[in-house]
Amino acid sequence: MARGISHHRSWPMYLCHAVGIAGPFFVPFRWAYVALAVALYLVRMLALSGGFHRYFAHRSYRTGRGFQLVLAFLAGTCAQRGVLWWAGNHRHHHRYSDAPEDLHSPRQQGFFWSHLGWILSKRHAETRNELIRDFARFPELRWLDRHHIVPPLVMLGALLLAGGVPAAIWGAFTSSVLLWHLTFAINSLAHTVGSARYPTGDDSRNNPVLALLTLGEGWHNNHHHYPASSTFGFFWWELDLTYWVLRALEAAGLIWDVREIPLEVRDRFPRTAGVDVEAGR
Repeated sequence: MARGISHHRSWPMYLCHAVGIAGPFFVPFRWAYVALAVALYLVRMLALSGGFHRYFAHRSYRTGRGFQLVLAFLAGTCAQRGVLWWAGNHRHHHRYSDAPEDLHSPRQQGFFWSHLGWILSKRHAETRNELIRDFARFPELRWLDRHHIVPPLVMLGALLLAGGVPAAIWGAFTSSVLLWHLTFAINSLAHTVGSARYPTGDDSRNNPVLALLTLGEGWHNNHHHYPASSTFGFFWWELDLTYWVLRALEAAGLIWDVREIPLEVRDRFPRTAGVDVEAGR
């Protein structure tokens, strides 16, 4: 049981990988199923990046309690545990990025651990509400965090009803395996491969390929330079689709106070001191 990895508790993830990778070979092939998998990947990556990450972890914009719950539920269909668990651990990562206390640093624990091992470890299974007190005060978010299996099961059930087993395999399992590993790559590859514009004191890197595939998350060195920003692409050529979706939600009145990086901070290459990750400033 390397580094506390609990294989008997991780069997759901192993099973999902088996179904997601092998399952498409056991059902009739249709391009519509591929399109379904891609569409659900894109919608859920947007929810994860714009919801779990930019809102719950960093508070880079504001919204109402109702839409807050919608964001938590939609991102919860990504099956990356609960909203409080995810956002709290991400705040911890920023506080100790690539230091010995970091939960998933390639520098400290190696590539595999940073990519997947830490998630499978029983050491990090519990939600630490002290890391995210601001959102842990909402009972509906605490319920959703405790019952984090509910959103993925609702999505799976809807796919089974709408399109049967093939739609469920492609939409819930194949799509999720792709979503998992591209998300996990931000912890692993985006701390090992790419360029660093800003000397952030850690190994965060900007990786344009990852940025394209993760709808903006791959501008990781930018993000570590100024975590409070709602956009990770600091310059016009750095495509960040999640940011433009947030702007559309702002135009629709669903979110507001969308925060930008100040130009003097963007253009200041020495590390910016005093960025409070939890308060978003």
